[in-house]
Amino acid sequence: QVQLVESGGGLVQPGGSLRLSCAASGFTLDYYTIGWFRQAPGKEREGVSCISSSDFRTYYPDSVKGRFTISKDNTKNTVYLQMNDLKPEDTAVYYCATTSFGVAADTFCAPGYVEVWGQGTLVTVSS
Repeated sequence: QVQLVESGGGLVQPGGSLRLSCAASGFTLDYYTIGWFRQAPGKEREGVSCISSSDFRTYYPDSVKGRFTISKDNTKNTVYLQMNDLKPEDTAVYYCATTSFGVAADTFCAPGYVEVWGQGTLVTVSS
C-alpha cells in the first residue's frame, strides 16, 4: 500500500525556519515524481516544491523561490522541504504528494496528476 506520512510542522516566528519530512512506504521514491503542496484557510491547494523522477529538475513558484528547497534521501525513502525566512502568508497545512506518471516538476505542481496524498502537517508562522 502506497503511503506518505508528513512530520515536522509547528509554530515558528516570522523569519524562522522549519524542515518538513515525508516518509514514503509501499513504493520506491527513486521512480516517482513527488512534491509538497499547501492549503491555507479559504484558499485552493497549491504546489510549492516539486521534483521530477525523470530528469530530477525542481520547480518552485515565485512565492517561495529562494526560500524553500525540496530534497530526497533515497536511502531513507524520504523527501524533505526546507523552509527558510518564513512569512505569515506561509501559514497552511502542508501536504506531501506523489504520482507514478513521469511528468515534469512544474506540471506536477499544478496539481492535476497527484495520485497519493499524505495526511498533512500544519505550519503556523506567527509572532
